[in-house]
Order: sequence, then C-alpha cells, then structure tokens
Amino acid sequence: MGTTITQRDYGTLADGQVVREYRLVSAQGLTLTAINLGGIVTGLWVPDAHGASANVVLGFDNLDDYAQRNPHFGAIIGRYGNRIAGGRFELDGKRHQLAQNDGMNCLHGGKPGFGGRFWGAEIDGESLVFSLDSADGDQGFPGRLQAHVRYSLGHDERSWRIDYEATCDAPTVVNLTHHDYFNLAGHGSVMRHRLTLPASRYSEVDPQLIPLRHAPVEGTPFDFRQPTAIVARIREPHPQLQHGRGYDHNWLLDAPVDGSLRLAATLEDPASGRRMEVLTTEPALQFYSGNFLDGTLRGCGGEFYRQGDGLCLETQHSPDSPNHSASEDWPSTVLRPGETYRSSTVHRFT
Repeated sequence: MGTTITQRDYGTLADGQVVREYRLVSAQGLTLTAINLGGIVTGLWVPDAHGASANVVLGFDNLDDYAQRNPHFGAIIGRYGNRIAGGRFELDGKRHQLAQNDGMNCLHGGKPGFGGRFWGAEIDGESLVFSLDSADGDQGFPGRLQAHVRYSLGHDERSWRIDYEATCDAPTVVNLTHHDYFNLAGHGSVMRHRLTLPASRYSEVDPQLIPLRHAPVEGTPFDFRQPTAIVARIREPHPQLQHGRGYDHNWLLDAPVDGSLRLAATLEDPASGRRMEVLTTEPALQFYSGNFLDGTLRGCGGEFYRQGDGLCLETQHSPDSPNHSASEDWPSTVLRPGETYRSSTVHRFT
C-alpha cells in the first residue's frame, strides 16, 4: 500500500469558489492536508521518537483566516519568492514595474501572490497536482506563466516531496518556493531546535532585507555548519540580526548545482526526537526564524502564535536575482518560451 488521497469541501470564498481540502496518508505514517487556495498545506502530521504524531506546521483551522490574514502559512510562493528591490527589474532592455507590497519592494510575487490564488487541483495516481495560469502582467510580471506543483509522499521513507514546473509564452522571471512554518515539537517555541546548514556563505542585507553581497559565515552568528540551537546566537548584537529582527537571510549552499537533490538543511527537536532533512535542486535557502509573529494570530488548537513559534526553510534562488548579472553566485531566474522551469524539494523525517 502506498499513499491514499481523500478530499472534502473546506469552505467557500467570497467570490463563490468552493475550496477543497485533500488528505494524503502514507504507509510510512505521514499525513498531509492541503487546500487548493494557494496550495496551502494546512497540516503535516509526523510521528515522534515514540510513535506519537503531531502537526509540525503552523496554520489556521478555518478558511476565512487563510483567505484574509495568512502570513504565507503553508503556501506556494510565486511568481517570484522573496524580495525584488524597488519592485522592478530590467529584462532584455525593458523595465518592468511590479507590485510593491513590502515597502517599496515586491515580496513573494505581490499581493496577491500565488499563495493567495485559487489553484486547480487534480489527484494523479498517488500524487496531488495543483495548477495555476498566471496572466501576462500579473502583479507586473511579463508573460503568461503556467505553473504545476506536485505533492507526493514517500513510499519507503517518511518524506514529502514538492516538484515545481512552469512554462511561459514570453521572457519572464520565476522563483517558486514553499512557505511552511515548521515546529517539530508541534507546539511552543522552536528556539531550542538545532539547525544545520551546509553553507559557507550567506547574503548580507540592507535594512529593507535586500541582499547587498555574499559574505562568509565564519565567525558570525550565521555559521550553522555544525548543529546549533537557534537560540544560541539570535540575540547577539550583530547588525544583520538587527536588520531582520532575527534570522531572515539567504544562505548559498556549498554543494554544486547540477539538477540533483542535495542536502540544504537539517532541523532537529531534541525534546520530541523528530528530525527533518531538507533536500533540494535549488542553489540557496532562506532561513526565517518567525520574527514577525506577534501574538495576534490564533492558530490551530486556539494557540496564539508568537515570535519564534515557527521557522521557515525556503529553498530558492537568491532574492533580487533579477537585478544582478547572471553568474555562478547569482544564477539566472529568467525563463524563456520553449524552456521548462523545474525545481524539486524533499522534506525527509526521521
């Protein structure tokens, strides 16, 4: 027996569209629920060291919260994940002005980005496939983009795999990712989780969190090459931590980019014994320590989410890449007609 998938009505949006929730259950003891609003993962139940399952992602228990006040909990992010400085970029000599939804910058594709859209959904064997048709000019991005995102659970291991694919009819930029807030304990704070990032460099940012340059992690609070509790250095008086109110930075992975999956992060919760490895084909990863959770959002189980109650590990190309010349340090995010954008990320639990 592999993965079973069931579905039910989850609610109705203000425009009358019916949102469906899909439940994927693997023979390895993993359960994932997702809705076709934003491809949002509403729950991910993972056994602990003693076999007891808990939901390890933050979220809401109703559609209205996801539709009206979601800070990207569990959502597919696009057309461009993370920030583009000034909400503009130039491509083939033409300047494109994007939505500016983060001060003067464009964040996560605008408002609404892909995480706030109604996606088509199809059960394809033992996978769930979401599809979205993004029109030319959507949030200022050029070209029509057709995106497909596949969720699959592992047969021989406890894993959740995301496969992204997109095509366009005119040159554009694409950087799709996923914005899950993880808490391997299932509740409380993630500050004592241990994080490992196989990355020797990270992106220094300005006060608006726009990357300025890539810098060595050696001797800084950004060195996670060995397992390190998040709380260990997050309050150090480092100017980069002040810019992000904690960690909200991009790390360049050491492994070469060759289209294969390689380790991007390892997260461990000593209390529950849960361990998550993130593998990806992407060149970088954004670690966000949940700095802007302020206790105003009531989540599943009635808990109010506070700073540090969840963290994000977003596999990606570097933020603001469209405003940098393509190079080994700044791989291009340009997609052209006739090409297919492909990206994969696996979350493996032990």
